[in-house]
Amino acid sequence: MKRVGIFAKRNHPDAAELAARVASWLRERQVEVLLEETLAGDLGQSGHPDDEIPGLVDMIIVLGGDGTLISVARSIGALNTPILGVNLGSLGFLTEITRQELFQVLSKVLEGNYTVSDRLMLEAVISRNGSVANRYQLLNDVVINKGALARIIDMELYVNESYLTTFKADGLIISSPTGSTAYNMAAGGPIIYPGADCFVITPICPHMLTNRPMIVPADSMIRIEVKFKDEDVVLTADGQVGMPLKGGDIVEVHRSASRTRLILSPDKEYFEVLRTKLRWGER
Repeated sequence: MKRVGIFAKRNHPDAAELAARVASWLRERQVEVLLEETLAGDLGQSGHPDDEIPGLVDMIIVLGGDGTLISVARSIGALNTPILGVNLGSLGFLTEITRQELFQVLSKVLEGNYTVSDRLMLEAVISRNGSVANRYQLLNDVVINKGALARIIDMELYVNESYLTTFKADGLIISSPTGSTAYNMAAGGPIIYPGADCFVITPICPHMLTNRPMIVPADSMIRIEVKFKDEDVVLTADGQVGMPLKGGDIVEVHRSASRTRLILSPDKEYFEVLRTKLRWGER
């Protein structure tokens, strides 16, 4: 690791302070540090645009929470730059390394003593009147959701051109294994092991009680045709970016060519993280 990029949660004093310590620690070990420009401004140092850093470094350190890491993951694209996520909050499935163990883990990473988890990403393509209106790369999930005053949405769903059903629901989640512990889990969907080659379709408050989440292979093409007219409906990718939908829009979701590579803590494994975060076994 000769060059390392650092991103931190914005407007978070602890994140900026820790970023300064990490940058100094790395430079003392002859590692070049590239700071995301907003973070660099907070620290009074020179920085780089966030979309340029992934192509210039061997690793990216993200200080914050899962939301910050997911945002960085989308900017990496097909570069496959590994990410080391450091959790500054409480609940985090992706940022599994605590600030207390950060420098110990970093020492091992610089020595080459680390493993990487390859995470499947999805691509959502929105078509309107025969043309592509937008497309999103995402790590967690794509969600179609109605506004506060909208009625139930009709969504006609196809898997590999085979008609599945028309969901009548408040919305629909298509989640990767990584995103299965996010909105999907809250909506009653299953937790999927991160290395599984699949994704899950989960209706949100379906009108029919027999509608249930469904796991499909990762090479599936999901097509959703929205059937409403003047409802307030939006599509969001990873809960961070998105667009309003109109009746007749078509949303296609499939495996992305990009992957997210997460550097794992050498002292933890997935089931321990899951058990700890979800407080399983506690009374």
